[in-house]
Amino acid sequence: MSHPAVVKGNVAVVTGGASGIGLAAAHHFGAAGMKVVIADLPGEKLYEAEEILKAVGIKALAVAMDVTKLDQVQHAKELADEMGTVSVVMSNAGREGGGDLFAGEQVWRQTLETNLWGAIHITQQFLPDMMASEEAGAIIYTGSKQGITLPPGDTAYNVSKAALRAFAESVSNRLVSDVGDRVTAHLLIPGFTYTGFTQAKGVWEKPEGAWTADQVADFMMAGLGAGDFYILCPDNEVDRATDIKRMTWGMGDIIENRPALSRWHPDHADAFNAYMKSGK
Repeated sequence: MSHPAVVKGNVAVVTGGASGIGLAAAHHFGAAGMKVVIADLPGEKLYEAEEILKAVGIKALAVAMDVTKLDQVQHAKELADEMGTVSVVMSNAGREGGGDLFAGEQVWRQTLETNLWGAIHITQQFLPDMMASEEAGAIIYTGSKQGITLPPGDTAYNVSKAALRAFAESVSNRLVSDVGDRVTAHLLIPGFTYTGFTQAKGVWEKPEGAWTADQVADFMMAGLGAGDFYILCPDNEVDRATDIKRMTWGMGDIIENRPALSRWHPDHADAFNAYMKSGK
């Protein structure tokens, strides 16, 4: 069963659509008969992706766009509207932070502007028309497990994805109150996925533990069809039960008044490891 917004002849807009999860999602929307707008930073990769989609019969348009630039997002919306009725928007563009707590201001700003402000720009430009329409619609945000569990190290990225989660949840609640279930929001939470980010770290072959981008897109489409808001993906290393236990422990930090991120705290790490091994 597919989401009612996935309609043949309608338009799906995918940011970060030139590669990875975005391009895989574009293939899935196109395979369902949708026209697809893939928006990404300018470059050969973007137009190569457009040709890849067209080669399999998908009506695709590549739009060079930086999600941090409001005028470019507005222009992309104009082009998408010219193609037809936009009923699916996937705010997928993102960047790795690469910065711990004391990273420079530029790293923090670039990370937050892409991962959070990019999603805000996309939402504020595309969602009002979807809400005003009488047709079904869906807006999808690509989040991260790091935005939930907050592992130490990549603080800027973690903060950006935690903020994105809060934003997506707020969008979902607003849609429920304003339009019921006609237009829905969804938070895609990928697991370990082999994408361009992985390759940028010098990993040129897919690790055994990673899912492919196409597997994530498959899982996303099933989650959309089921009406899930939290589309929590496993991978070949971590199953759903493990994810749930880790996230439950994290919420317990608040409930039980443990130190922040106690999973990595020297006084609580042993208790966490014992908890993960237990059947509870």
